[in-house]
Amino acid sequence: MQDPLILTGGLVGMVLAGVLIGWALHVVFTSRRVGSAQQRASQLLEEARIESEKLRTKALAEAQEEIAQQEKRFERKLERRKIEVDRTEQKLSKRESALDSKFELLDRREQTFARKEKQVEETLEAVKCRKTEIDEQHKEIVRRCEQVSGVTADQAKQLLLESLEAELTQESARAIRRNETEVREVSAKKARQIITLAIQKYAAEQVSESTISVVNLPSDEVKGRIIGREGRNIRALEAATGCNIIVDDTPEAVVLSCFDPLRREVARFSLERLLSDGRIHPGRIEDIVQKTEKEIMESIRELGEQTAFDLGIHGLHPEAIRLIGRLKYRTSYGQNVLKHSIEVAHLAKIMAAELEVDESLAKRAGLLHDIGKAVSYEMEGTHAKIGAELAKKYGESSAVVHAVAAHHAEEEPRTIIAVLVQAADAISAARPGARRETLETYIKRLEQLESIADSFDGVSKSYAIQAGREIRILVDPVKVNDDQAAKMARDITKKVESELEYPGQIKVTVLREVRSVEYAK
Repeated sequence: MQDPLILTGGLVGMVLAGVLIGWALHVVFTSRRVGSAQQRASQLLEEARIESEKLRTKALAEAQEEIAQQEKRFERKLERRKIEVDRTEQKLSKRESALDSKFELLDRREQTFARKEKQVEETLEAVKCRKTEIDEQHKEIVRRCEQVSGVTADQAKQLLLESLEAELTQESARAIRRNETEVREVSAKKARQIITLAIQKYAAEQVSESTISVVNLPSDEVKGRIIGREGRNIRALEAATGCNIIVDDTPEAVVLSCFDPLRREVARFSLERLLSDGRIHPGRIEDIVQKTEKEIMESIRELGEQTAFDLGIHGLHPEAIRLIGRLKYRTSYGQNVLKHSIEVAHLAKIMAAELEVDESLAKRAGLLHDIGKAVSYEMEGTHAKIGAELAKKYGESSAVVHAVAAHHAEEEPRTIIAVLVQAADAISAARPGARRETLETYIKRLEQLESIADSFDGVSKSYAIQAGREIRILVDPVKVNDDQAAKMARDITKKVESELEYPGQIKVTVLREVRSVEYAK
């Protein structure tokens, strides 16, 4: 049996021998790989050098070729520039020659002008001398004429001016008469066609309203309940509505009197409700009046909306719609303002269609033209100005605002829409039965109309006829000729328009009659 130590030593030796052998083999293989890599690198470097040499040669050739081409292009461009320079030099040479010719021509003209200027100066001097002679001769002639005629030059001028003024007055009167006749024939015919067509297409009934309302009672016994104990019921009703309750001997009827139609309508509805309910006492009266006011205000808004809808007018401000509804309870000379506004809207639209202008704008302005009357008793100013301010406040266009402001000529109408609204308003107000005036106002207007006519020189008599819609004026044929009569009619018309307020229009007729009377004996 061998010693373990000896065996262990042998094994260690074998391991060391194997390690040495492996390391030797690694060194051999590594050296071989390095050699082959170096050889490969040398080959790659050689190939790269050869390739770069080829590229350098190729690039050099291309650069030389590009240089040659650039030189050729430069030579061609230089040649073209040279040709252009030659042409420019030729043009400059020609222009220089032309300028020389012009300078020579100008020199000759300057010499000619100098000669002519000298001639003109000589002529002016001769004219001055001649003018002095003529002035002296003229003075001598004027002096001799003054001696012969016995009239100075200033007096002769005055006589001539007076004669010319009289002649011009006659001519202007004739021209005015002739032009008015021609214009009247054409414009009157067209205006009659438009207005007649508008009236024919729209014919609304006219209703006159008063300042009182009558409430029918089932019996006269109810009057005592309306009055109440010691009159407390009737006092409460008058205080709540602002109307006067007149209980008289009229059988089965009570009269409500108030200048405000809206308050009168509230009182009427409230009284009818109280009568139908049967409970009449101050507390109940106040409740009924409050409810009635709310319902009437709502009906006013609905009426305004319905009116705008029926007319096809959209985009109105809610407050403007409410004011339109309130016009139902306003009257003007007995004419219902809402019905009047609707009629004016229709008439303005029809006339606008005939004249081929904006129909919707004319209709809108016609409806809103009297909107100021809804609040005119609450604000200071005329209803036209108040209406224009309201229309502007509620976002209406400038054309509508101007038409509202100008429909009574408080502003000069500047648009065709304003003129149409003004005409439609006059047509609606001038219809027979449309408006009712008091007898005192009517007589006063006729007296003013006749006094305006009598204020003109040469008027013999004047008569207001046809309910004040025409005035006939008789003139002295000795003081007024035919042409002056035509001018007088025009002047009277202007004065009536400026001094008198009236519905519709007034016809002014001037009559001149020459009578030759002899008696056979």
